Amino acid sequence: MKSLLKVRSINSAQDVIQVRSCISQHEGVVACEINKEKGEVSIVYDSYFVKEEDFISSIEELGYTVI
Repeated sequence: MKSLLKVRSINSAQDVIQVRSCISQHEGVVACEINKEKGEVSIVYDSYFVKEEDFISSIEELGYTVI
């Protein structure tokens, strides 16, 4: 599966590192690409292990807003 999430407040390299680290902790993640300028997080994953809602919850727990 592939998901594209719009995330507010990704402004710095530290934000990118935090979000990428958060996403990569989930089992089944194949790839993660973050476009800081557009505020987009593209995730390729195996839906057997993880769901898009899991990513959204994890990102929001860090204090970011997913729209």
